[in-house]
Order: sequence, then structure tokens, then C-alpha cells
Amino acid sequence: MTTINYINQTVLITGASSGIGRVFAQTLAARGAHLLLLARSGAALDSLAAELSRRHGIRAHALVADLSLPGAARDAHAQACALGMPPDVLVNNAGFATHGRFENIDLARQASEVTVNCTALMELTHCALPHMLAQGRGAIINVASTAALQPDPYMAVYGASKAFVLAFSEALWAENRRRGVRVLALCPGATDTAFFDVVAAPEAAVGRRMAPQAVVDAALRALDQGRSSHVAGRQNRLLAWLPRLLPRETVLGIVENMLRPGQA
Repeated sequence: MTTINYINQTVLITGASSGIGRVFAQTLAARGAHLLLLARSGAALDSLAAELSRRHGIRAHALVADLSLPGAARDAHAQACALGMPPDVLVNNAGFATHGRFENIDLARQASEVTVNCTALMELTHCALPHMLAQGRGAIINVASTAALQPDPYMAVYGASKAFVLAFSEALWAENRRRGVRVLALCPGATDTAFFDVVAAPEAAVGRRMAPQAVVDAALRALDQGRSSHVAGRQNRLLAWLPRLLPRETVLGIVENMLRPGQA
């Protein structure tokens, strides 16, 4: 596999206003990519777009969208095309988690979790892929999680949604690896972002938190290598072997104990 040259390539990044998405934007702008930055927070996106345009001499545009709303992903892709910037590279990073006993978590919130983590990701991929195939080149990074590697008690919907992302991405890797389009499922573990502040559950952070830059660098290396999936961080890769080595019920018992809410 050859190293991807991002100069003058258009990259669409969801969840770009903070965390891993923001670092993807900063890193790829430094490599010469033009950016479409998608999130709900318009002010933060406008500020980031202006900063990266000024610093790196690239085009950067904010696409304000709430991916939990029906049709938002398709509308965002239409905006990109209207700007004359159909994405050559897509980074589906937007996502969130809920934590607690399944029946106690608001159902609408969990339905939105599935929409953002799965449906919007699938729709943006479906919209972006034909342009990449027509060019004979392109790349898609779908941010899954180490939560995808086994069921996750007290984060049942989140873990299931990320298992979808992993299986979906690996299937598309197999479909498109001979057609010039690379597809990678990125599986970070706990990362030093505001993710766990939103979840409001520190027990959901398993292991030492990685720096977002280390996660992004690992993702781009794995993409260059033509990998179908990548677990970021050596400690996380070691933990990823547990479901293969132990009986499934044993793994579930371990994970249930790790993720159990303080008041459960």
C-alpha cells in the first residue's frame, strides 16, 4: 500500500469541533487537505475553520448539522457538493454513549444514539462512496471503539452500535479494497477528551486514557497500511484478545463488573 497524499484532497470530518475529530482536522490540514467540518456547534466550527485556513493555506468550511435528525447526513453531503467539494476522504467520527441500566435510560436518547452512531454514519458513507469509486481512489475512516469487541453491560446500546460500525466497515473494506477505496474501522479505547464528561460515568473509561493525537496518528498509519480495522494503543490491543481467549460468559462477567454504575 502507498502512503496517502492529502494535498488538495477534500476531507469531511464529523464531530469535528472537539476531541478526536478536532485533532483529525488539525492533522490533515497540516498535511494539505481541504476540510469540511461537521458538528452541531457552529461557533466552534467557524473558529476552527478560520484558524486552520489561516495557518495552513487550505479551504475549510463549517457544516452545521445535528446528525440525530432524519436526513441530516444526506443534507450535509449535499451542502458539500454545492460547495464544489465532494469528499475524497470521509472521517465518520461523531458519536456518543449512554451509561446505566438499559430500562432506566431515556428511550429517545438511546434511539438518537443509534441514529448518530450507526444510521448517519451509514448514510454519509453511502453518499460519499460513489464519488470515490468514480475517481478510483478515496478513504473512509469510521470511528468504532474497543466497546465493539464484546457486549457491554450498562452501555448496551453504545457497544452494539459500535459493533455495527466495526462489522459494517470491515465488510466495506472487503468490497472496495480492489477498487481503490480504503476503509478503516478505528477502535480507540479510553481517550483524553470530553467524551466521558458527556456520558457522566467515569467508570466507563477503562484503562489509561490515550492522547487524541496518538489515536489519530495510529489511524492514519493503519489507513496507509491498508488495514481493515485497528485497535489504537498496545494496552487496548492486549485487552482485545480477552474475548478470543476466555469463555464468553467469563468476559461478560469481567466487563459487567468494570462498567457497573456506582449505584447499581
